[in-house]
Amino acid sequence: MKVILKTDVERVGRTGDVKEVSPGYGRNFLLPRGMAMLATPSAMKWWEKGKERRAKLVERKAQQAKDLSGKVAGTTLSFARPVGAEGKLFGSVGKSDIVKSLKTCGFEVDKAAVVLGEALKKVGEYEVELKFRPEISAKIKVSIVARE
Repeated sequence: MKVILKTDVERVGRTGDVKEVSPGYGRNFLLPRGMAMLATPSAMKWWEKGKERRAKLVERKAQQAKDLSGKVAGTTLSFARPVGAEGKLFGSVGKSDIVKSLKTCGFEVDKAAVVLGEALKKVGEYEVELKFRPEISAKIKVSIVARE
């Protein structure tokens, strides 16, 4: 099944690429979520007409991502959580906690940009990557301390 990608899809391609995907993946995942459209001849013509406008938009978004990554880089977030035995948290610090904390610092970051393998469940210092675009990322420090 041939599709035109409307958004960047990890491990598939970037916006505007015409890709061959399995029919199930296209029909059940990409098309219902609005991430792609069928690559019919009329759709290809329509997509070509808006190419220049989309290129400017992508360039502007890339510049905004670079600016944001420069501002966010090196930020340290601190969380105080109740702790049990051996420094293990009651609960955890996850992506949504990090996004909320960044928002209070004045940074508008999407939850999908936070690269966190699993939630942080122990007291300590962690380095978390924020991936705004495939080529643009920043690292922040997350500090978790015990709350009395």
